[in-house]
Amino acid sequence: MPKFSNLTVSALGFSLLLAGHSPSLMAAEKTKIPAHVVSALQQANVPLNAVSILITPLAPDGANKPTAPTPRLTHRANADMNPASVMKLITTSAGLSILGPDFTWRNRIWVDTPIVDGVLQGNLYVKGSGDPKLVLERLQNLLQEILRKGIKEVKGDIILDGSVFDLPPQSAASFDDEPLRPYNVAPQGLLLNFNAMLFKFSPDPALGIAKIEGEPPLANVQWPTTVSLSSGPCQDWRSQLRADFSQAESIRFQGAYPASCGEQKWPVAYIQPHTFAPRMVQAMWAQAGGRLKGQVRTGITPSQAKLWHEAPSLPLTDIVADINKFSNNVMAQQLFLTLSSQQGPGNFEASRQIVLRWWQQKLPNQALPVIDNGSGLSREERSSALALSELLVWAANSNFSSELQSSLAIAGVDGTVSRLKDRAPKSSAIGRARLKSGSLRDVASLAGYVEGLSGQRYVFVVMINHPNANAARSAFDKLLEWTVEDQKKS
Repeated sequence: MPKFSNLTVSALGFSLLLAGHSPSLMAAEKTKIPAHVVSALQQANVPLNAVSILITPLAPDGANKPTAPTPRLTHRANADMNPASVMKLITTSAGLSILGPDFTWRNRIWVDTPIVDGVLQGNLYVKGSGDPKLVLERLQNLLQEILRKGIKEVKGDIILDGSVFDLPPQSAASFDDEPLRPYNVAPQGLLLNFNAMLFKFSPDPALGIAKIEGEPPLANVQWPTTVSLSSGPCQDWRSQLRADFSQAESIRFQGAYPASCGEQKWPVAYIQPHTFAPRMVQAMWAQAGGRLKGQVRTGITPSQAKLWHEAPSLPLTDIVADINKFSNNVMAQQLFLTLSSQQGPGNFEASRQIVLRWWQQKLPNQALPVIDNGSGLSREERSSALALSELLVWAANSNFSSELQSSLAIAGVDGTVSRLKDRAPKSSAIGRARLKSGSLRDVASLAGYVEGLSGQRYVFVVMINHPNANAARSAFDKLLEWTVEDQKKS
């Protein structure tokens, strides 16, 4: 199989891409962006040469004819752009295509000695499969299944095995120096609860305090159960709490919580990622009623160990919905790495090769994307509006069309595009578009499917690479509305 660099987009690929399109695409390059969209871009101080757009009709059956329809609007459609989290469309499409919508990860429990009267004389091994969503409730169920099946006490250790992935050490601060942001959590072969904690603050004005609830439980980690209330406005409440997450075993809130905020939740990545899973399993095993003589630690399952129990993950369809609707970076990377873990320990380079080969087979006339980790949380990843549009056209006629489209957020309704309703409560686009959004510093993007008032469906892709990109959301909203209102004169 040929190999492709993850850092270079082939110029030949782009020329093939253009050659494969009808002359109508090139002619349509002269189509003007609607004046009110241009005005919104100008207000955001975003020049047109930083914008890439392609809006093209889908045939009624979801599959375009051999000669592609004339795009309704195209502007710099073959420009090489950073798509941010819109890159997840490539990862999830590849996952659904290669693994199948019903694919599940298998979380396995191994033992190395006999079990006598509910006591495992040796070690219990929890071998991860790369499951992207082994969260608190599902780990709790797994531990309860172990107890019900007959292991009440472990004389040795509980050993956590994440060797299904072969990954280099990674600092949570490496991308943007924000190690406590959950979007920066690194993938793991045995990823528990996204390596993140969730704190809930509930004000009790009568007592002058806010109650603090934290999850999941972590062994030897403490945090206060209350914090003082303040009477100020609910502005930047997280800063007002004066939280200190720097100590792995002691989390502190040294400020106050504004009573006017009501109930709020704060997700935080744990400061010491490599101890999160052992602390969580130790605490939850004890909480479930299990006994342990040894310790919980990381390690490798020996070849002589016996498979004792296995529990499937949620199906890939559910995982893809979380990845796309809520733009979950670590789940996207778990899926990306899973593509190569089917043949051996998963790693980023092997997964890149798999996705690029898949792309060349399914979209042979389209430029190869530049892939880093498959989540869009990268300064390296690249694609074009034209290539992404052709991916969406192809996916609309695939055997996983309904699963992919259902995974996209509905404009003004849910997921990462729900705020359209707040920005424009009467927008004609509310409920009429299924979209994947993307946002990084200097990058804003939006792609998916839009239904016009005429009943015509469109593939919609827009990307901006510019320091003012994220000030241009109003322009995106107006472009969506223009696409929906296709019964009006353009």
